[in-house]
Amino acid sequence: MILNMKKWLLVLGMITCMIGLTACAQKEEVKPLMTQEEADTLGRQIAETINQYVILQARDQVTDQVILSAMDSWEAAAEDMGDYVEIIGVESELDEEDGVIDVRVKGSVREAIVEIVIDKNMISSISTNVEYTFGEKMEKAALNTLLGMGTVFCVLILISLIIGCFGFIPKIQAKLTKAPAKQEVKVAPVTAPAAQVPEEDLTDDLELVAVIAAAVAASEGASSTDSFVVRSIRRAGNKWQRA
Repeated sequence: MILNMKKWLLVLGMITCMIGLTACAQKEEVKPLMTQEEADTLGRQIAETINQYVILQARDQVTDQVILSAMDSWEAAAEDMGDYVEIIGVESELDEEDGVIDVRVKGSVREAIVEIVIDKNMISSISTNVEYTFGEKMEKAALNTLLGMGTVFCVLILISLIIGCFGFIPKIQAKLTKAPAKQEVKVAPVTAPAAQVPEEDLTDDLELVAVIAAAVAASEGASSTDSFVVRSIRRAGNKWQRA
């Protein structure tokens, strides 16, 4: 009897320990910052307010930087989202002080998500992100890849052209630095002054002088040699010339 009681006490002790361990393993329940209904209401109000601010262009009336940034993000997303139509739904993930509220907005072209980030019970940022289809995402990725590769190839071609021009640079530089060709100057030949022929003494050749004077007078049709005087006689080749 005593043995059976010990066994039961042992089993009871083990059960008690297991219950205690299970209780210690349970996490303390965290109370969220707000309920799902409150997050839904807050998200809808923020999205609609930003849309009204953008429509009314009330930027001058807003001083909060978070709201101004939210308006800029909404305007940028409106180019792909289109006109605001309605709010489809709200999803939230909240804890005691932090959390994120996602408001899904339907536009005339595409849907978008307004992401509201809460940090330490304060709204830290609001951004609007357009939801693209898988095909649109792939198309954008292909265009970005093509643009990037095209830019790289254009730069490589430009670099190759610049390197190819290096062979012409020395030739161009040589042409620019080459001295101008010397112009040929034609110099007229300088003729030496005619040497003065000394007068010959004709006293010993009077007979020769008389014969030459008579021949000159006959060639000119003169009847006598009085019209000219023979002062010197010199040989030019095989002919006699009068000076």
